[in-house]
Amino acid sequence: MTTAERAAWLRQELERHNRLYYVEERPEIGDDEYDRLFHELRALEEAEPDLRTPDSPTQRVGALPVEKFTPYRHGLPMLSLDNAFGEAELRAFDERVKRALATEDEVRYAVELKYDGLSMSLTYRDGLLTVGATRGDGTTGEEVTPNVRTVRGVPFRLAEPVPGQIEVRGEVVMLKSTFAEVNAARIARGDQAFVNPRNAASGGMRQLDSRLTAERKLSFFAYGLGLIDPNAAVPDTQSGRLGWLRRLGFPTRPEATTCQGVDALVAYVDRIQSQRANLPFGIDGVVVKVDSVRLQEELGSTARGPRWAIAVKFPSEQAFTRLLDVGTQVGRTGVVTPVAELEPVFVGGVTVSRATLHNYEEVHRKDVRVGDTVIVQRAGDVIPEVVGPVLEKRPTDAQPPEPPTQCPVCSTPLVRDEGMVALRCPNRTGCEAQIQAKLEHFVSRKAMDIEGLGEKQIARFLELGWLTDLASVFTLGAHRHKMVELDRMGEQSVANLVAAIDRAKTRPLDRFMFALGVRYVGERTARDLARAFGTLEEFRNATFDRLIQVPDIGPRTASEIESWLEEESNQALIAGLLEAGVAPAEAEAPSGEIFAGQTIVFTGKLERFTREAAEELVVRQGGKAAGSVSKATTLVVAGPGAGSKLAKAEQLGVPVVTEDEFLARLPEGAL
Repeated sequence: MTTAERAAWLRQELERHNRLYYVEERPEIGDDEYDRLFHELRALEEAEPDLRTPDSPTQRVGALPVEKFTPYRHGLPMLSLDNAFGEAELRAFDERVKRALATEDEVRYAVELKYDGLSMSLTYRDGLLTVGATRGDGTTGEEVTPNVRTVRGVPFRLAEPVPGQIEVRGEVVMLKSTFAEVNAARIARGDQAFVNPRNAASGGMRQLDSRLTAERKLSFFAYGLGLIDPNAAVPDTQSGRLGWLRRLGFPTRPEATTCQGVDALVAYVDRIQSQRANLPFGIDGVVVKVDSVRLQEELGSTARGPRWAIAVKFPSEQAFTRLLDVGTQVGRTGVVTPVAELEPVFVGGVTVSRATLHNYEEVHRKDVRVGDTVIVQRAGDVIPEVVGPVLEKRPTDAQPPEPPTQCPVCSTPLVRDEGMVALRCPNRTGCEAQIQAKLEHFVSRKAMDIEGLGEKQIARFLELGWLTDLASVFTLGAHRHKMVELDRMGEQSVANLVAAIDRAKTRPLDRFMFALGVRYVGERTARDLARAFGTLEEFRNATFDRLIQVPDIGPRTASEIESWLEEESNQALIAGLLEAGVAPAEAEAPSGEIFAGQTIVFTGKLERFTREAAEELVVRQGGKAAGSVSKATTLVVAGPGAGSKLAKAEQLGVPVVTEDEFLARLPEGAL
């Protein structure tokens, strides 16, 4: 056997063992024997580089770093799925499907696990892997081919010949066992442990150095197809396609099956939910698809996703842990809120050591006491919260926390505004916690958008005395020579920060108003105010009677704004900002009237521009952009992933259009 023949045999043998291990789950050799074959092939390729092929198993170790990811447009969009929460919504989906198909017969569904990882699209041309791309916004993702090539279970070459081009859709995950192994190795070498498997997988696929991706030992499971070459002999059912993908060499899961009718669907969902903790990877639900591809095509899709599929989401995971203490935090408006200090616990995909208790009335209502064993959940899978105590495990000496009477930061006596439950520190100008929070809000992306001035930098500059109030942000440039001497503050980063501060001086008036942090003045209210007053000088002299005339501003907001403007310290703040060179761009008068008298709501993902830019476009054309759907809404623009707002629009009979249909209403040159 020649060297070339030996290398070819090793490649074929290693891929066969890969398939046996990852796809068929019946390995024939142990890790030691596999490693011996792998190292032999790598030695042959290093001695004779011409023997190395693109589909060689040695190419899974990673390649040299890339400078950046390039956009990649999917052959077919990777649509979002509507969500169902519970049996009633699953049965409602089944009714919609049968009604659309004009049948009373039970529909056959394909059911699969909803993996908790990162969606990926793999493009094969004539059987060879050519592109791996993230989902992105559903239409355009990022090409991460070098990273995909490191993922175990992704075949470099299909096991059966397939002509032309096909797109294979699936999920990159980190197995729970791998997560524990990788974290143990990171801790041993002094690195920070990953928070959860999903973040480790998602972050791994976005490494510019694919060798770092390879270290995370990620896995892949296929679940569907995108664009398919018309000459490819593809099964005409979803379940058949999963079997076909398995024959091509892709890992799939044995839990995927079919169910005849909704009763079988409900039973399947209940069974998978009971098995959730025992699966080797994280899932957050079950995906249900009409099995027949012909019926899928008949059902079609809406702007947000296919009518023939739905994701059944499982409830937020809960965990039990001990409440060590109840601390406090002070927000930018002075509101003092209780915070649960917890014995760290893994819940909903993250390790939680702090959770919200909302307010002290809520603490009293739930009867939460220090020392309690408490139930913690991630509300909406985002904000950890304490659900309540486990009374059976309450220590005899557990005491309810007493609400503070003084600000924990500046010791100012706290007040409770009439009709409000929150405690508040009234020391707006002298409370360091409020100053820090106000500065963080002021420089945030939707306000003055000063990149490079984050929470840690603000805290550092406050300690050094370089920041004292909002106006002092614009004098930071005077300290640039001292900044370069600080840790992690090189000359380039300092120059970038100073440039970002200079750019912020001419932000639009509505962004400036939002940045001031006046209570009840959010982004949309700031936009309404800028449109109504036109200039900062006009706004500075606003009275309650004038404010109440602004559409959608009620008495409470008008009163709060008037009180804020009447405070000498706030007028001095504005004067200081102007003296520092801040010159907010005056609000532009509407350039058209195509949306005059209309209230438009955007929901879901937009492809052509950001949500903020779309809303600004509506305002420029004489309309009003709102954040929620009501009877006053005249139009809803729905993109992929639209949810409750779209449902409410349909309920109220509000017209719904796609992004393209919305753009078609604009006059030429409006963009």
